[in-house]
Amino acid sequence: MILLDEADCLTGRASGDRGTSPPPIPWKEFLQRRYGTISALNRTWGLGAAGSPPEFESWEVVPRFPGRQRWTALPEATKDIADWRATDRKVDLSDRGGLGAIARLVKETHQPLVLTVNDDTTLTRYSPIFRSGVARIRFQPLADLELKTHVVRIARREGFSIDARAIDAIVARSHGDLRGALNDLDAIWPLPPGPAQVSVLGPRDRSSELAELAAEALASARYYRNVEIQERVDATPEDLAPWIEENLPRVAVDREHRSAAFAHLAYADLLLARARRHRVFGLWSSASEILTGGVGLAVRDRPGRPVEPIFPLFLGAMGRTKAARALREQSLGKLGPAGHISRQKLREGAFDFFEEAFARARGVDRAGAPWRNLARSVIAGAELVPEEVAYLCDVEPGSEVVDRLFEPAEATGLGSATARDWTAPDEGPSPSPPGQRRLSEFE
Repeated sequence: MILLDEADCLTGRASGDRGTSPPPIPWKEFLQRRYGTISALNRTWGLGAAGSPPEFESWEVVPRFPGRQRWTALPEATKDIADWRATDRKVDLSDRGGLGAIARLVKETHQPLVLTVNDDTTLTRYSPIFRSGVARIRFQPLADLELKTHVVRIARREGFSIDARAIDAIVARSHGDLRGALNDLDAIWPLPPGPAQVSVLGPRDRSSELAELAAEALASARYYRNVEIQERVDATPEDLAPWIEENLPRVAVDREHRSAAFAHLAYADLLLARARRHRVFGLWSSASEILTGGVGLAVRDRPGRPVEPIFPLFLGAMGRTKAARALREQSLGKLGPAGHISRQKLREGAFDFFEEAFARARGVDRAGAPWRNLARSVIAGAELVPEEVAYLCDVEPGSEVVDRLFEPAEATGLGSATARDWTAPDEGPSPSPPGQRRLSEFE
């Protein structure tokens, strides 16, 4: 098996450097670097001796190019000329052609190939082979219960004596990162079980630290560099940006100051987007200064009094809807292949139809029977689970509506929908319209 780790980092050289090479070292500068003084040059070449060319009086009289002077025939001078010309043919060791080589490998290799990437857009933008010729497997953070199971299993296998409270602290700190959990486990196992282990893994309230930093940035016109932000809160400018965005309108209460501050915030967000897309994380420093000093300068003479920063409402809403969004993505992954619909088309409108159909299937009246039968056929064809059905119906997973949709289809005057209706069975050729002959009739 061929494993290419961090395959998205083989991006080649920047476009501005492509096809260029460093300029050659001038002849006179080459000699100065090699000999240092003009007397050392004369002595090494043997200039001024009987039958030899005269000495150079200073570096100013040394020609810019060797040319056809008499001293070019001297043995030492000939070696120096050869070395100087070799400096103009440096081997280009920069990263070029990496993505092209990987694309050819995907097309031609007969061995199992695995590419690990942080962002697959670098590959998919380069060649369509990365969109159609590979199977994508996305790794998501582990659930707390699953993470705790792994930590306990490894601790028992290694013979570590770990306090139960310490294991809970490891799980809380890791946020689904198994590698981070194992690092914490390796750090505390030499300590005696009990308060000593728990104290090392004390929870860190990043929210309060980010709130304090956001309050300082909005209250004073000073600049914070990226390294200072990381040292204070162990976070990136992307983590600080939502705090500035949420609390900026509460500090700058008039439209002139608010507009000027949001202009700085928008430019900082643009730099962060470029850093993510092009992986040029040096832009984080500029974004950090604009997020703090730029916004602080824009509101330095703001009316009103400073306010206590609040947690970004957007992040709170994302946290509350995390489970619902996960069920939505899980449902999209099942409904698309079962209905031969792309995920993009499902998001654009087809998913709204399924939500409307399942919403109408919640009733118990006779008129809703066709919708319930349609929902049952979708459940059977897409192999939906009760949690996904509950999301589509906008009810609790254990409600009677969900149980009812897993019952057999009902008989209606419009016919009973079954799983075969959703999977589009092959029932043979459809009858031809009057006056039209089938292709099989022509012999």
